[in-house]
Amino acid sequence: MKKFSTSTWLLFLLPSLLGILLFLIPIPTTNADGDTEWMVTIAVLANWLADNIASLVPWIMLVLLSIAAIGSLVYITKKPNTDEDVPFFDKLFNVSLFWTITRVLAAIFAFMVLFQVGPEAVWNENTGGLLLSGDGLLSFLFTIFLFAGLLLPLLMNFGLLEFFGSMMVKIMRPLFRLPGRSSIDALASWVGDGTIGVLLTSKQYEDNRYTQREAAIIGTTFSVVSITFAIVVIGEIGLASYFLPYYGTVILAGIILALIMPRIYPLSRKPTTFIDGSEQESQTEDVPKGYNVVSHGMEKALEKADRNRSISKFFEDGFKNVLDMWIGVAPVVMAFGTIALILAEYTQLFVILGAPFVPYLNLLGIPEAADAAQLMVVGFADMFLPAILGSGIESELTRFVVAALSVTQLIYLSEVGGILLGSKIPVNILDLIIIFLLRTIIALPIIAGVAHLLF
Repeated sequence: MKKFSTSTWLLFLLPSLLGILLFLIPIPTTNADGDTEWMVTIAVLANWLADNIASLVPWIMLVLLSIAAIGSLVYITKKPNTDEDVPFFDKLFNVSLFWTITRVLAAIFAFMVLFQVGPEAVWNENTGGLLLSGDGLLSFLFTIFLFAGLLLPLLMNFGLLEFFGSMMVKIMRPLFRLPGRSSIDALASWVGDGTIGVLLTSKQYEDNRYTQREAAIIGTTFSVVSITFAIVVIGEIGLASYFLPYYGTVILAGIILALIMPRIYPLSRKPTTFIDGSEQESQTEDVPKGYNVVSHGMEKALEKADRNRSISKFFEDGFKNVLDMWIGVAPVVMAFGTIALILAEYTQLFVILGAPFVPYLNLLGIPEAADAAQLMVVGFADMFLPAILGSGIESELTRFVVAALSVTQLIYLSEVGGILLGSKIPVNILDLIIIFLLRTIIALPIIAGVAHLLF
């Protein structure tokens, strides 16, 4: 192993340890009800700021969404920049007609919500109002994007991914068809928040560190909701005392799905090319002769840290991450999330779409199958809807299945799904619909089997 200076070792160790503490280590916090919750520090900071500026955030988001819409309209007449070194603001605003319309629609929805004008279906507290209220999803995303985006270089720029990538390759590649470094993305999602995992995955894909297939697999398979949110779901459904078997079921179903999903359509059909169009030369990550996984990973990590000594570059990368999420992702969440919630609240669409699940639920022995069927698909609009709508179901077994499935489905247009569509990760709306349905169909027998043992 090469020799490195003390400053290089410190440059690897200090930022990486700080990144682990901020993104990956849950700490106890007290919620508004006085109960103790475990959250990663980044989420704690985001919640603290969101609480303190709750009345301002909806207006800040209106400004940001308006900037995204106006900037895209200005750039709509400009041809896409095909140079290798595309200016940052070109990448930020020079998007396709579809995404320009999405951004304009998001700004219009935000204006309607804040001024309560136009059809109530848009600004109702259960639709657009749910997303853009002072304690709504967009408020949390504003602050989580600020802290996570700004501090994400701690995980990415100083060698932590290179070190763990070498250590975990023997597990991630054969089991999940992923490079070892993806273990950090998965862990950031699992103990932190799915939004953090998507942000980390998207940035690595843009940096040519993941192929299209790898980025799509990680974004749609490992962007799990946080443990904290899982606690909220099981509490809302009225089964808080079953948290341990419930979360154990979520983990079991999640691992089985992670083994299956990369091997079937549509993820298996994604290209193995990088964002710049270059082909993946090899899927093996062999350790050179004379090294073991630790020494090889450490050398790669120290080399990475040594190349990132600029403090100004650290903050420049961080602020670019923040703007990319605010301008690129928030409008997608607002536009798609509002439309999905309107459909869930004011139409029978999800009842109709859920009808084919009735015989499947009956086959699995799930009581009140007709009531539970629509909850199998309504989660595509928002992850919390199944818990809210399912809390009135009498059967504890059925409520357990609904709660576990709602967390296992992962693809929610009001959050992770919208963020995936707004990111550079190569998935489209049809991909997300298919993945959502496949996850639901595959996970149901697993969850139902555990539920029958418990109840």
